[in-house]
Amino acid sequence: MAHKSPLDDPESAAFAWARYRRIMRFMFLLTVGVVAIAMALLYRHGAEEVSIHFYIAVALGVGFTMLLTSALMGLVFLSSGTGHDEAIEDPLRNDD
Repeated sequence: MAHKSPLDDPESAAFAWARYRRIMRFMFLLTVGVVAIAMALLYRHGAEEVSIHFYIAVALGVGFTMLLTSALMGLVFLSSGTGHDEAIEDPLRNDD
């Protein structure tokens, strides 16, 4: 039988999800900053005959990549930091 997860406790889960949302807000602001810097550098050092679609694609690519990466890593931190990872039953573990 699997152990009870700490995320089953509403108070612990609320704290963990609040921390996750705080991390995601920070990463969103950081992403906006990185995209703005990338656009400024591309505009300043890029070729003159570049389409607006290039800038849109770069902004969306950098933005979505950073946000997806931070969301997935945040979930890893949430799972590990709350002890949720230890609540599983490992059938391959040898208790000798």
